[in-house]
Amino acid sequence: MNILLKEIYALLYEDGKFTSPKTNIYIVDDMIAGVGEEPEGFKADKVIDGHNKMVIPGLINAHTHNYMALLRNCADDLSFADWLFKNIEPLEEKIATKDAYWGASLSIMEMIRTGTTCFSDMQMFIHQTTQAVADSGIRAVISRGLVGEGNNEAGQVRLKEAKEEIARWSSNERITFLLGPHAPYSCDRAFLEIVAQEAKELDLGIHIHLSESVGEIEMMQKAAGCTPIEYVENTGIFDRNCIAAHCVQLTPKDMDILKAHNVNVVTNPASNMKLGNGFAPIPELMSKGINICLGTDGPASNNNLNMFQEMNLLTLIHKGAKKEAVCVGAEDALRFATVNGAKALGLTSVGQIAKGKKADLAILNLDVPQMMPKTNLISALCYSANGSEVETVIVNGKILMENRKILTMDEERIYFECQKIADRLGIGIKE
Repeated sequence: MNILLKEIYALLYEDGKFTSPKTNIYIVDDMIAGVGEEPEGFKADKVIDGHNKMVIPGLINAHTHNYMALLRNCADDLSFADWLFKNIEPLEEKIATKDAYWGASLSIMEMIRTGTTCFSDMQMFIHQTTQAVADSGIRAVISRGLVGEGNNEAGQVRLKEAKEEIARWSSNERITFLLGPHAPYSCDRAFLEIVAQEAKELDLGIHIHLSESVGEIEMMQKAAGCTPIEYVENTGIFDRNCIAAHCVQLTPKDMDILKAHNVNVVTNPASNMKLGNGFAPIPELMSKGINICLGTDGPASNNNLNMFQEMNLLTLIHKGAKKEAVCVGAEDALRFATVNGAKALGLTSVGQIAKGKKADLAILNLDVPQMMPKTNLISALCYSANGSEVETVIVNGKILMENRKILTMDEERIYFECQKIADRLGIGIKE
């Protein structure tokens, strides 16, 4: 379908800077065929009037665990160790494989509603999140979470599952894959080396948690006499395109290692603060030229998947922590959530509004109190918007949500199934 976005404010990126001119966007099938300049022979099947609207590149959530929407709001105000080991892991053991589909669907619905068109997910239930992605029309990069010791059977089973999933979904262009060793405290050195070798043979990148909490640092120092990043450096993990989630507790040497290996860092401000893990040293990482992207983490620790909230928190916490108002700005946040996320995930065709890029877009209504008066729209996206302004979402040229109505998912069924699962797990409110 050919779509014309007519006379609309557009968030454009060129030469490292964002602008927001009013222009026309021409979409042909799954691609942006023109920005401003009408393609020869173009005839619109659908025209979207851009009056008091703004189109942005679909936001990219570079780290999450979608199935965990099932566990939202049930393990809060706890230390990281109590949250993970005493609450979340026991509940995860009770989740049936089929349940994860509904949890992932709920998360995808929330992301579409708040302008996210692509996410990078570490899942524990084979095929469930991936099936939800296929059914919903969103774009995703999937990692099967891997835990193992050496060449033990459990680790090999998980690797086999990951490779089976990659083969099963190879024909879906919206779904790509990474290998996902969970963390150095759940994967020993030998297993990390095995995963790195598999990634090399499959020509895949890596998605891993690193240096999230003080407890993790202490655990690794006691077990191996080094930091998690020092531990991983010589395993081959960093020889692949690597996406490292969190990176909160970093030494200067850790940052040098990340830079030397061109590791992409995914910061997750809300989750890191909520679990008491602290703030990633984003200004220092920026000064080293490390590619930083933005994620929400899972909805059991955030507790939402709203990238507008993450952009807002990202800028505010670092200004406050550093006592520097020019520390991390709106353009930085937008770049992390679009251009940098696409680069980290190896998705060269998304993350920008430009001719030849995929039509992965979110259209915002500016005719709301928090976005008026129209002054600096780039600042407004980071400091004023809250995600409710998103009214239409397009992925791969297909409209997934129009006028706040999701067209590709059965919202009522998803709510019903998720509540039923929560009730079975014993965490739902009794009617």
